[in-house]
Amino acid sequence: MDANDYHRNVNLADAPPELAATKTAIPADRPAPWLAIERLEAGYGRKAVVQNLSLTLARGSIGCLLGPSGCGKTTVLRAVAGFEPVQAGEIRLDGERVASPGLLVAPEHRRVGMVFQDLALFPHLTVAANVGFGLRGRAGAAERVAQMLDTVGLGAMAQRHPHELSGGQQQRVALARALAPAPRLLLLDEPFSSLDADLRERLGTELRALLKAQGTTALLVTHDQHEAFAIADEIGILKSGKLQQWGTALQLYHRPANRFVAGFIGEGVLLPGQMVDGHAARLELGLVRSAWPLHCADCGDALGGSAAVDLLVRPQDLTLDDDAPVQGRLLSRAFRGAETLYTLALDSGATVLALAPSDHEYAVGSRIGLRLTSHDLVLFRRSGANAANDESPALTSC
Repeated sequence: MDANDYHRNVNLADAPPELAATKTAIPADRPAPWLAIERLEAGYGRKAVVQNLSLTLARGSIGCLLGPSGCGKTTVLRAVAGFEPVQAGEIRLDGERVASPGLLVAPEHRRVGMVFQDLALFPHLTVAANVGFGLRGRAGAAERVAQMLDTVGLGAMAQRHPHELSGGQQQRVALARALAPAPRLLLLDEPFSSLDADLRERLGTELRALLKAQGTTALLVTHDQHEAFAIADEIGILKSGKLQQWGTALQLYHRPANRFVAGFIGEGVLLPGQMVDGHAARLELGLVRSAWPLHCADCGDALGGSAAVDLLVRPQDLTLDDDAPVQGRLLSRAFRGAETLYTLALDSGATVLALAPSDHEYAVGSRIGLRLTSHDLVLFRRSGANAANDESPALTSC
């Protein structure tokens, strides 16, 4: 990639001419999603990295693709930006088809802004010149640059160079530059990965407030679930190029669509159990009962009879209670300020996690009573192999 190509790729929203794509018909009784990805297949050469992926994002919403390294997050982002061709399916922006097999609207014609993982600021340009790079030749460019710098709190640093700024300040410059041309869509590729945890959390909150204030539609990719929760309205979980679930953080946490989502989001374990009837299951921790019929989380089938199941148990679902009939041996503890996270082994050898107020600390090796207090029951029907071997793999946070 030469310098001109580099500059064009950094400033995707640079003064677009008429798009070569045609308008896609949308039923009159429902508004068109601002970003629509339908049955997307994309990759490199003949290798499909992303398969049969579909999602929509409303105007002004912030979406996030979340998953482990190598799952295809950045491939989706590059396809939306126009850096990668589409092998199957299509991508539409504001109802306009910009990518499908045989159609690839150039990045600079999509009016899409992008913030790269390495920020890609120009070291020889001032902060103001960096922000104004995509506004060259436009009337009112200087006023727009000043406005954006004030918006991100850097109005007094317009004449500084990137090397004179902190990491967080450089991140704000990159955001201001991407937002200056008023893109139809803002894409962010792991924008906070090089920053420390505290700064990531603070900038994530600031980024969400900034995007909402500007009314900007955005799609973020990250492997950090805390970052996703802080910024996004809707989150998609990717595994091996396939979308596992698309929903709010609350939905992903409390209603995971499958075992992978249950394990990837938050902390917890799957404990083996057996259904007593359609409303109750018996575990090593005791009997759990629901007022409503219980269903398998990933297939939706009703659970009943004596079906073998696995119950998702989060740390907040367990209460430390010295009078409880079931006890666990304390393996380790992690102080978290107001709370302490305890890891305990049950008599069967299964490991569970429990949160408790940090004003009292139990000794490692001691036996502690445990009571299951959750009323939010997420159950999975156990596979034949797991049921036969009485296995229940632990779910750990990422």
